[in-house]
Amino acid sequence: MGACDFPDGSWPRDRRSGRRSGQNVTNFKVGDHAGVGCLVDSCRSCDNCKNGQENYCEIEVIETYNSRANYPHCPGYDPETKTGPVTYGGYSQDIVVHKDYALSIPKNIPLDQAAPLLCAGITVYSPLVFYGIKPGQKLAVAGLGGLGSMAVKFGVAMGCHVTVISRGTSKK
Repeated sequence: MGACDFPDGSWPRDRRSGRRSGQNVTNFKVGDHAGVGCLVDSCRSCDNCKNGQENYCEIEVIETYNSRANYPHCPGYDPETKTGPVTYGGYSQDIVVHKDYALSIPKNIPLDQAAPLLCAGITVYSPLVFYGIKPGQKLAVAGLGGLGSMAVKFGVAMGCHVTVISRGTSKK
């Protein structure tokens, strides 16, 4: 593992900023709940990005945590140094996300309950969809931890026969 950049502890703790959206954003308005997964941007120009597979960006994805916004289209990009600000994800006071990387969260879903769907949830949902899981198929889930519990929930919701493979019966 490489070095990580963390926020400087001297940052003002009471800093606030207004929530706003850019003039070209039509799918969000001030006050809407938005969720951000593990990516906040990508090069947007390679074949994978153009085909909706930004997580496999051939150049560099900008992750929610500990990445640099290194593209000219990113807010805060410095053309002289060819770098942008570091992303701090949940440690941030504010976060700038391209509208294509933000998800609308209905107001009736508490944000603390939606958050796991943006991490463990998408980690297991994406391959289920990618590999075309269908109702009635059998799905084996290795372990019943954070990812496993999400996989079980999605598998059942998708109409699959779900089996959990585990080393013991303590979570039965």
